[in-house]
Amino acid sequence: MSLQGKTALVTGGARGIGLATTQRLLKEGASCVIWDRDPAAIDAAKAKLADNGEVTSDIVELAKPESVEAAAGQALDRHGHIDILVNNAGIAGVNKMLWECTPQEWRDVMDIDLYGVFLCCRAFVPGMLKAGWGRIVNVASIAGKEGNPTASHYSAAKAGVIGLTKSLGKELADTNIRVNCITPAVIETEILKQCTQAHIDYMVSKIPMGRVGQADEVAALIAWLSSDEVSFSTGAVFDISGGRATY
Repeated sequence: MSLQGKTALVTGGARGIGLATTQRLLKEGASCVIWDRDPAAIDAAKAKLADNGEVTSDIVELAKPESVEAAAGQALDRHGHIDILVNNAGIAGVNKMLWECTPQEWRDVMDIDLYGVFLCCRAFVPGMLKAGWGRIVNVASIAGKEGNPTASHYSAAKAGVIGLTKSLGKELADTNIRVNCITPAVIETEILKQCTQAHIDYMVSKIPMGRVGQADEVAALIAWLSSDEVSFSTGAVFDISGGRATY
């Protein structure tokens, strides 16, 4: 597998799955763009990746169309093209029963985890169509398949990402752009700090392997989905949940 000559953009690329994915894509030969809203995290990530390959970055608020459009323009001006889009950024939000969530708490998760994916796809699909090649990998969640209690906003947003993936995959099926998503179970990243221990214990209890996943394991799947080796799968959902979901 080689991604030589490709430019990949990873949202939420400064930490967790996004950072591991950026590192793996660089290893496969791609140039990478990190999008994140935390300047300090971006600086730390770029320092860590300094010896791995070409990495540029933009500070982006994914829930704001004007921020996404401006950053997309900057990335395209620098690199000329974005061949691979990894929509990884997301927040877990509060752990509450649906009726206990405030409208803003619910909306915050939906805006970043689903609306942000739409905005990023909208920004880069036209360039992929013009170039005649592209790969989009959306990071959904097992919660989007099964629904997690006290996480209705997150579960609904990730179910939306799955539906968006299926729809966009069909819209682009007659092109050389492949759109797929992955559904991780709980992965050992900083996002767990947003969850209660009871919620983490619940999620791990559902995993037959009896452990959380590692960011590098997820990055390996994303890298494969970003390559030419994936040619006959689009609009598909790839499980990476330690056996929790097998459908």
